[in-house]
Amino acid sequence: MKKASNKDIDEAWIDWALEMIHAGYESDNLYILAGISGPYNQFELQKLTDKVLVDFDLCYEDKLQVMRNYIYYLISSTKSEPSKYLSTLKEIKDICIDLDMEKEYMDFYLLYYAKDELNESEVQWYWDGADRTNIDIIIRNAFQDYLDKMVR
Repeated sequence: MKKASNKDIDEAWIDWALEMIHAGYESDNLYILAGISGPYNQFELQKLTDKVLVDFDLCYEDKLQVMRNYIYYLISSTKSEPSKYLSTLKEIKDICIDLDMEKEYMDFYLLYYAKDELNESEVQWYWDGADRTNIDIIIRNAFQDYLDKMVR
């Protein structure tokens, strides 16, 4: 996702490389990426991550599809963990902003602000009917709806 957005390569990429190795993926470039430590040289890391993506035939040219896949991954990996809802929503909210307020992600944008507001006060104005007692259920249902839509 970060590659499609032209973001800097950071420690999240190193973590990803380590996860890939633990999952059984192998390539010389992946091992090199997993072993890098800061400070990061963006020029070298951009070239290295390109090589890793080529090694595994991962295409990132279709930015919208990459974003959909990444959001699907985020949601599916945190759907059952309400303690991670706010951070997941924040990441999707940031993607929504990067994509000029893409309509497909506006519900998550609004849910982020509703959840964030409810962490600080009793009332929020972003999601009709949401309060501290039901916000996690609303988020879980929105996550499930998104996953269901993506599978169709």
